[in-house]
Amino acid sequence: MNIIFSLTAGLVFGLGLVLSGMANPAKVLGFLDLAGPWDPSLVLVMCGAIAVAYRAFVLATKRTSSLLGLPMQLPTARGIDRNLVGGSLTFGVGWGLAGICPGPALVLVGAGLAQGLIFVGAMLTGMGFVEFLRRGAP
Repeated sequence: MNIIFSLTAGLVFGLGLVLSGMANPAKVLGFLDLAGPWDPSLVLVMCGAIAVAYRAFVLATKRTSSLLGLPMQLPTARGIDRNLVGGSLTFGVGWGLAGICPGPALVLVGAGLAQGLIFVGAMLTGMGFVEFLRRGAP
């Protein structure tokens, strides 16, 4: 049952990305380009997403298990460290250069677009490189 709900949630999320324009790199770059012809339409998308996520997290913090009976697994880290700052900067630069972030990249892969495949390949390579550095070079 968990797989069905997970699949449904993923499909709804992906559909939301497509309908909102978040899976369109040109639209995202238009939003991020403050010096050029700025497209503010994604502000509403982000505000809506934050409102929904905030309410969901408030509800989740009051529960010990999910609606499916699985244990609630919320993040426990509260500090700001160099990994968080470095990851945030890397994410922001990548998003600004490509106009794609991980969620929309998977939508693009699902649509069979080369942009998504290239982005996901680069993302996985970067994740592997960081893991390589964390474990130490042989």
